[in-house]
Amino acid sequence: MKRLLLPLLGSLAACAALTAATPTRPNILIILADDMGYSDLGCYGSEIATPNLDQLAASGLRFTQFYNTARCWPTRGALMTGYYAQQIRRDWIERGDGGGGRGVRPAWAPLLSATLKPLGYRTYHSGKWHIDGKPLQNGFDHDYSIDDHNRFFDPKNHTEDDQPLPPVPSNTRFYLTTHIAEHAIQCLKEHAEKYAAQPFFEYLCFTSPHFPLHAPAEDIAKYRDRYNRGWDVMRQERFERMRKLGLAIPKLSEIEREVGPPYPFPDDVAKLGPDEINRPLPWSRLSPAQREFQVNKMAIHAAMIDRMDREIGRVLDELRRTGALDNTIVFFLSDNGASAEMMVRGDGHNPQLPPGSAGTFLSIGPGWSSLANTPFRRHKTWVHEGGIATSLIVHWPKGIATRGQLRHTPAHVVDIAPTILELAGGKPLTPPPGKEGPPLPGRSLVPAFAKDVTIARDSIWLLHEGNRALRVGDWKVVSTGADGPWELYDLGKDRAETTNLAAKNPAKVRELAAAWKKQTDEYQMWAKKDAPPPPAGKGAGRKKAAK
Repeated sequence: MKRLLLPLLGSLAACAALTAATPTRPNILIILADDMGYSDLGCYGSEIATPNLDQLAASGLRFTQFYNTARCWPTRGALMTGYYAQQIRRDWIERGDGGGGRGVRPAWAPLLSATLKPLGYRTYHSGKWHIDGKPLQNGFDHDYSIDDHNRFFDPKNHTEDDQPLPPVPSNTRFYLTTHIAEHAIQCLKEHAEKYAAQPFFEYLCFTSPHFPLHAPAEDIAKYRDRYNRGWDVMRQERFERMRKLGLAIPKLSEIEREVGPPYPFPDDVAKLGPDEINRPLPWSRLSPAQREFQVNKMAIHAAMIDRMDREIGRVLDELRRTGALDNTIVFFLSDNGASAEMMVRGDGHNPQLPPGSAGTFLSIGPGWSSLANTPFRRHKTWVHEGGIATSLIVHWPKGIATRGQLRHTPAHVVDIAPTILELAGGKPLTPPPGKEGPPLPGRSLVPAFAKDVTIARDSIWLLHEGNRALRVGDWKVVSTGADGPWELYDLGKDRAETTNLAAKNPAKVRELAAAWKKQTDEYQMWAKKDAPPPPAGKGAGRKKAAK
């Protein structure tokens, strides 16, 4: 494989970096996990070892009510622009509106990388991209992008600085999570040597723990027998740890036994062998062979998160080495909830090979996804809490005086951009002169850095694959599919969405449904304005199946 072009630094260069002028504006490090559940970190209740992220939380802040968009590419569009993905054609409202995973952003929606450039930032991207355009064309100075989401050991499609790299040979000792972190480290080393007087923005996007479940054998061995008690018992155990951590969630939802993968691929499930199941059945009903099969899968999922945490530790060590960590604001979050999807892609699945190796293609399925999303209902693609709730850790020693505290304000990925731009520019972001785009829908989280306040906002709006939701204060309406009935929950008392209040409070349902429709119409207007014709062929939707 082509070697990274960024130079390694010797000890003399490192010393020079430590004594160089330091930027007054904060450095920015966004770390994005892929398909990680709300409770998959130790500091959010997990049994998985995540000491580096736990330490960030202990010396920073944890947000308890932070939302993504329920899917990978809409979250990335919203995170990196500050707009809801449907506003900027990075998800669709209805077919034919130019949105979706192949939608092209309007000119008035630049990425943070481009917006930070005039403020003096050097910008770097490492890992998953899944945004329209190419990184260097969007303001990044250096980039490593993985476009092959089906292979952790031998990816075939990846680029460096927008140029294709050769496929990784199958006999190479390579693991994608490590390589993504290594690229970020090389960028930070070069920055410390050549640009220490400038602040940096590093956008670090892991593909873990997204399927396929691939992890080094030695990492899997650590968790081999950890999950023998099954998802029912271990979900209750996670919830009890969450309560002791003060995460303020009073109820644990029941596992929805008849809710399986969001897209039905029965032929693919059959390829996984007779011990695979596509429903979160009671653990007691599984045969010994089925239990062993499921235990192995969750062990790999845990190993992927464990390894990601260790690689994050290496990145943080590099920041400590150069003295940059104190003035670096770190955000850690996931792009959606854990996934119940089950499919076979890439090089297929060979059931004779060890689970987690390159020739296998497994996913955790709805049973373990229900554990990962504890205490919530549903999974990735749904906009019930299980699909949209993410951990959010914010760490910034120089700018956040409090340590180890919780923040309970509801917030959304559209809030990250205005937060960063306020810190980087010294004032809240306003639309650039001459631009015809709408104002940013998000709010700066800076007030919550000092104390546990509720950030004022009109609403948090959600839509994906026809699944709809709106949160106003503690009230939330949500539906499964465009034709599904609205459900109503008081999240102040029932964050796990266990008691549907729609029948008792139809007036509140009508009020919130009307507000959702008004926002939807506005966002669709902006999406259709000057929209290019939709691409032919790819991009057609897949049939949604909750049961």
